[in-house]
Amino acid sequence: MQRSQIIWKAAELIEEEAHILSLLESRSFGRPYSLHRAIDIKVAADNLRYFSGWCDKIPDDYQLRDERMIRYVRREPLGVVAAIMAWNGPISSAGMKLGPALAAGNCIILKPSEKTPLGTPYLGRIFAKAGFPPGVIQVLTGDGTLGSLMAHHERVRKLHWFGGNWQKIQEAAAKTNLKRVTLELGGKSPIIVFKDANLGNAAFCDVVDEFRALYYAKLVEMSKGKGVPSDEQTTYGTVADKLQYDRILSMIEQGKREATVGFGNPTGNGKGLFISPVVFENPSEIARVYKEEIFGPVEVMKVFSSVEEVVKMANDSEFGLMASVFTADVDCAARITDALEAGTVCINTSMAVSHRAPFGGQKQFGYSSEGGLESVLAYTQVKTVVQLVS
Repeated sequence: MQRSQIIWKAAELIEEEAHILSLLESRSFGRPYSLHRAIDIKVAADNLRYFSGWCDKIPDDYQLRDERMIRYVRREPLGVVAAIMAWNGPISSAGMKLGPALAAGNCIILKPSEKTPLGTPYLGRIFAKAGFPPGVIQVLTGDGTLGSLMAHHERVRKLHWFGGNWQKIQEAAAKTNLKRVTLELGGKSPIIVFKDANLGNAAFCDVVDEFRALYYAKLVEMSKGKGVPSDEQTTYGTVADKLQYDRILSMIEQGKREATVGFGNPTGNGKGLFISPVVFENPSEIARVYKEEIFGPVEVMKVFSSVEEVVKMANDSEFGLMASVFTADVDCAARITDALEAGTVCINTSMAVSHRAPFGGQKQFGYSSEGGLESVLAYTQVKTVVQLVS
C-alpha cells in the first residue's frame, strides 16, 4: 500500500475512533469531550487527508541543462524527526505534525506533554493499524528529561518544539548535530473591532457600553456549559491541572492591581479546577495580563480612538502569531493588515486557520510554519545531482 493511502486510512480510523480519543483526552486535561469530538478530531483527520495528497507531488524534479551537463534538483526526507508537543490540543497538533512529516517520507517521534499522556499513544496504535511499519511512528511519554534527550540525540534531524526555554533547545541543536528546529513559543493575539463591524460577525455596537453588555452576556451563556470534561454535554471544562490553575489565579490576582475587573469573579470556584471567565479593562501598558500569554479564560479589553493608536497597541507585544480585524471598510482593513506584525491576519473572522496555508508567527513567536506546502518542504533536504552527458 502506498504511503498516501496509509495516511488517508489513518484519517478514516481517527474518525472511527473519535469517541475513545476524545474520552482519553478529556480525562487527562480539562478540554471538554464535546470540543475534542467536534474540533480536534476533524483538524487531525483533515490535515492527514490533505497532506496525503502531497506524497507524490513534492516539487523536486526541475532540471537545468547546458552543453554537456544535466543538473537536476530533488528533495529528500530528513530521516528521523521529532515533535515535543503542547497540551492544549494534542490530537489536532499531532495531525498537523504527522501529516507533513510522513508525506515527506520521514520517521517521526512524538512526545506528548506530561499533562496529556493518554490520547497520543492510542493515536500511535491507530497509525500502526492503518499500515505503517513498526518504528515509522513512535510515541514516547515522559517529562522534560525525555524532551532533553530528544533535543540532544544525534539521530534526530529536526525537532518541533512548543513552549518556553527555547534557548536550551537551540543550544542542544547547536551542540549536537545542528538539527533543524521549529519553534512555537506562544502568542498574544489582538482582535480589533471597529464601530462599523457587522454585528453578526463580531459582537460590536457603536457605543462601547452596548458592546460590553452584549459581550458579557455571551460569557454568561458560555459559562452555563460548565461540567465534568468527559461528559458529552459539557462545553466548558476545567484548566489542565493544579499547576496551571494556580498560575492563572496568580495572574488574575496581579491583574486586579494593574487593571479594572470588568467581568467575572476573579477567584477560583473552590471546587475542582474550574475558573470562570474574567475580563480586565484598561490595563496598564506593562500589566502582566496584557503582555503575557495566559492559557486560561482571562481576556483584556481596551478602547481605542484611531487607527494609528490601535495598530500601536496591537503591535506592542513580543509575539506576532495572529490578529483579527472586524470592519466594513475594505481600505481600512487593508491598511491595518499591512501594518500588523502577525503571521496570520483574519478580516471579519477569527481563528480561520487552514491546513492548506502556512500558520506561523513573527517576532518572538518563533519561526517556521505549519500548514500548506511550506510545512512539507520543512521536513525535506535538497540534493543537486550533476550528470555529465557523453
